[in-house]
Amino acid sequence: MAGDDLIDAAKQAGVASFEATFGRVPDNFRLLAEHAPGAFAGYGLIRSTIMRDRAAGGALDLKTKELIFALLDTLIGQKNGAKNHAAAALRLGLTLPELAEGLVQVVMAGGITTWNETGADVMRHCVELAAATPAAAES
Repeated sequence: MAGDDLIDAAKQAGVASFEATFGRVPDNFRLLAEHAPGAFAGYGLIRSTIMRDRAAGGALDLKTKELIFALLDTLIGQKNGAKNHAAAALRLGLTLPELAEGLVQVVMAGGITTWNETGADVMRHCVELAAATPAAAES
């Protein structure tokens, strides 16, 4: 496969992965794809591989992967990513008590600042989402 064809195929895998999990390609990633297509293509291949559910060959279920990303993003202060991944995990069946427990683990590893700067906003966001879909709030 020629270089440009390989990059195009990898870009499409990345786009398909985002669309499957988020329903869209986030703005920052569209910008990356436009101005650094090779970098987006590489990221797209990684993402399309890791964001597979068990039925598609993933080792972990997609809900767990989304929770892990939400917690990692909380730890590094990436609020938008944490909210997006936590919301995706809720859609896949994560409960508010499960999210809260994971966020407390982040506090234990990263300190109370992770809660104050990001974790509390992630929890609030998901409480609001769960209020719109009550089944998500149950334990």
